[in-house]
Amino acid sequence: MRFKYGKFGGQFASETLIPVLDELSISFRKIKKMQSFQDELKDILENYVGRPTPIYYAKRISEKYGFKLYLKREDLLHTGAHKINNTTGQVLLAKYMGKKRVIAETGAGQHGLATATAAALFNLDCTVYMGAVDAKRQAINVEKMKLLGANVVEVEVGSKTLKEAVSEALRDYVTNFRDTHYVIGSVVGPSPFPEIVTYFQSIIGLETLSYFKKHAFMPDYIVCCVGGGSNAAGMFKPFLKEDVKLIGVEAAGTSDELGSHAATLSFGSPGIFQGAYSYTLQAKEGQIANVTSVSAGLDYPGVGPIHSYLKEKERVNYVRATDDEALMAFKELSLLEGIIPALEPSHALGYILKRKTEFRNKTILINLSGRGDKDLDIIRDRLK
Repeated sequence: MRFKYGKFGGQFASETLIPVLDELSISFRKIKKMQSFQDELKDILENYVGRPTPIYYAKRISEKYGFKLYLKREDLLHTGAHKINNTTGQVLLAKYMGKKRVIAETGAGQHGLATATAAALFNLDCTVYMGAVDAKRQAINVEKMKLLGANVVEVEVGSKTLKEAVSEALRDYVTNFRDTHYVIGSVVGPSPFPEIVTYFQSIIGLETLSYFKKHAFMPDYIVCCVGGGSNAAGMFKPFLKEDVKLIGVEAAGTSDELGSHAATLSFGSPGIFQGAYSYTLQAKEGQIANVTSVSAGLDYPGVGPIHSYLKEKERVNYVRATDDEALMAFKELSLLEGIIPALEPSHALGYILKRKTEFRNKTILINLSGRGDKDLDIIRDRLK
């Protein structure tokens, strides 16, 4: 079952899909070693996506809260979030594999937007699955995807959020795998998807590690938001053997009551979910629970095998931040630094700001994984 992360991972998929996943794994290992692939990817990341991204010392917020805060500025990338790292890599991979069509799931819309962008760049057909609830609260990104030529399918079943979007995308993939590549957006799903996404997102951590080694110091803490977990996996991987404390911040929502949060690693338990054995949030009957968060990008009842493994190995400390803490951080970063963050990384910052005494005089790096354009309607409604 190809367990890559201790007891976590595997390929819990239909018999039809297993050979497709194995073929994908073989193709990925072969293509990523090709110099032409690496040269083309490097050119796109630098001249189209906007890498490398800077690391910014947030002076005013640091002075106010009594610590040294650095921000990895993934929000400055084309399309406004880290998702474009993975989609350009995967869509280029699909091109090398001879696929004519790509599909994706999306919650906050950023992965869907990034997939549609890469598909337009490489001239591939694109279908994006999005829960109807998310499509409504992320209407701007829906319009952008359509402008880029993507077919946006709004999913009307279940909680109508990211969980159902992933399920629908997997069904499409099973049916159309011969000409279609599934550009999964998080480190979830059956192997080799978590490995592929981590590979393309690890550029975040590699650039960050290079920065601190160049300046001859290391942060005390690296902090990332965790929903599906791709930005955190990409940041954490190069630091796993470094003497740095790693913190993943999940969405606590409005309370610890099931259905009021999306904190899988805090309240979940191991189980099989969407193709892999990993931590997931389950209702009493064993059904996958419905979850909620102010952030559509963190509204997911699973987390994938990588973070499940790092939790049980105690290499990463997984914590949670509430909606109110995220909204407070959103306002503080906007007012003090002139940076409007997405609600996802606002959870990471919110956790730190709420516990300023604990982090006093420490050096902290937060992965600012996206900008807040997409969240302005939500912010306006919540701050009335």
